[in-house]
Amino acid sequence: MIKQKKQGQLIVVSGPSGAGKDTIVGKLIENNSNIWLSVSATSRKPRAGEEEGINYFFLEKEEFEQKIQENYFLEYAEYAGNYYGTPKEKIIEKIEKGIDVVLVIEIQGAKKIKDLVPEAIFIFIMPPSEKELLKRLKNRKTEAKEKIIERFNIAYKEMNEVTKYNYVVVNDELEEAVDKVDSIIKAEKCRVDRIEEMLVANQEEIIHEFLMENDFDNSPMTDKMKEEK
Repeated sequence: MIKQKKQGQLIVVSGPSGAGKDTIVGKLIENNSNIWLSVSATSRKPRAGEEEGINYFFLEKEEFEQKIQENYFLEYAEYAGNYYGTPKEKIIEKIEKGIDVVLVIEIQGAKKIKDLVPEAIFIFIMPPSEKELLKRLKNRKTEAKEKIIERFNIAYKEMNEVTKYNYVVVNDELEEAVDKVDSIIKAEKCRVDRIEEMLVANQEEIIHEFLMENDFDNSPMTDKMKEEK
């Protein structure tokens, strides 16, 4: 009776550094073949273990700025002294094929996406506490103390932006957080505004089909049948 739109959904996931958004999205994609993670570009240097085209597309600052001029990005922002941006060509291609696309982006970029694509799903990943957030940042062991303090200060400000999002998920227990994000995406597919058309027959057609398809005896009851009843 209901024909849903075939287009995929655009899902924007943000949260302060150390909240665990990348881990949540990674687990989500492992369990869903119809979700594709858009890989962002950045002008920062790779961290230990990060791979080109897997974690980010790593560009020199001059190259990044050139691509800005070429309108290569759906959105871009500067964060902690580095550029971050979302290449747009693949996103459009995947959504048109009915594949859901996840963007893990900074809050500045998410605001730009909201202006461009207001129907996108915006999910904010929140750490269970500020104390736990600072602990996670320190446990990374990838940055100097000054950089950690800078990221924590930025994170504190970012958490006040949660009201700009549709949903908030607290990442205390990882599997529970993944399940919540998965449930949000599934629920969004049931929204009425994703219905392309309603295939509903009128009342007379329904009654007619019922009478034609159901074989039953509608003859008058005899006196004997009445007595037996």
